[in-house]
Amino acid sequence: MRYAVISDIHSNLEALTTVLREIQTKHVHEIICLGDVVGYGANPDEAAELVRNEAKYTVRGNHDDALYDNGTFSLINSYAKAAITYTRELLSEENYEWLKRLPMTNKIEDVLLVHASPSEPHEWKYIFTQTDAQIELSSFEEKICLIGHTHVPMIFKKSVAGGSGPQVRELINVGSVGQPRDGDNRASFGIIDTGKFTYENLRIEYDHQMAANKIIAAGLPAFLAERLYEGR
Repeated sequence: MRYAVISDIHSNLEALTTVLREIQTKHVHEIICLGDVVGYGANPDEAAELVRNEAKYTVRGNHDDALYDNGTFSLINSYAKAAITYTRELLSEENYEWLKRLPMTNKIEDVLLVHASPSEPHEWKYIFTQTDAQIELSSFEEKICLIGHTHVPMIFKKSVAGGSGPQVRELINVGSVGQPRDGDNRASFGIIDTGKFTYENLRIEYDHQMAANKIIAAGLPAFLAERLYEGR
């Protein structure tokens, strides 16, 4: 099976619609979303509606969780808090309840899906370094674990013992659709083939100006608009 994998949309409708159009050209069977559908951007309800209708599998991100979990809300920064407060006012009841019901993890074939970390999904840990990754690569049994959360596409690998000899276990971060932070302002997403166990990361331009203008018009912090241009 070929799956498109998206993550960290963060209410960026312009990025999401552009990525979904591109996915239609990639001959995939289903779409996977690794969470943070909402937060930061100006179109939370539209983004949630699209992901709910287009993604076959979606797991919960920390911004999705912060909508209704005060503990998670207390951990996010002031910009994120402003956006979540804004999001609560705009989400339809149906989309709010859908986000609330999202699982922390899911599994497809030999692939684990989680937003932040496989070892402690609800602790919202960031995996940036090889040291971080080595700990996480020992915490799941599947061949591949797909994650988001850092907004930076990365692949970490580890050789582990298997029944027929050493096998490679992979931790793959697909980056962010709606708010990349690796210095590349293009939307990031991936294609995974679970038959061949191959992964490809893709980047695509979208209308940053429109997304940024909407953030300003909504009265959200200007920083959230400015960072879209910088990919930071």
